[in-house]
Amino acid sequence: MDSHCRVLIVEDNYLLLDMLSRVFDQGGLSVVAVSSGEAALTSIRETGPTIDWLFTDINLPGLVDGWSVADAFRTLHPRRPVVYASSGTYPRNRAVSDSLFVAKPFRMQPIAELARGIAAASGLRAAG
Repeated sequence: MDSHCRVLIVEDNYLLLDMLSRVFDQGGLSVVAVSSGEAALTSIRETGPTIDWLFTDINLPGLVDGWSVADAFRTLHPRRPVVYASSGTYPRNRAVSDSLFVAKPFRMQPIAELARGIAAASGLRAAG
C-alpha cells in the first residue's frame, strides 16, 4: 500500500456523496465513493486492504446499513477510523468502538479538517 490516505465514503444522497468526494479529493485524499451498503461491502472485499478509514451514513437503503458496513470494515481493520453520519439519533451501543459521529446537516469545512486530522493521526499523507 502506498502512503496516501484512502477513504471509503458510503452515502446514498448523491449530491452529498459528490460534495464529500470533492472535498476529500481537493484535500489530497484518495476517495472510493459508493451509494449503498451493498456496494460498500463489495468495495471492502475488493479493495479493503487499501482503505485507511471509513465515512458512512448510518441509514442506507437496502438490506445493508451503515452499522453493518462499519462492522465489516472493522473485521478487516480493527483499529482503523470509522466516522458515522446521520440526521437521526445515534445509538452508541450499535457503533464500533472508538468511532466518531457527525450529525447531519454538517458544514464541509469541519469535515475536511476531520479528514486531514485522521490522515495525520494515521501517519498517512494527502496525495500531492
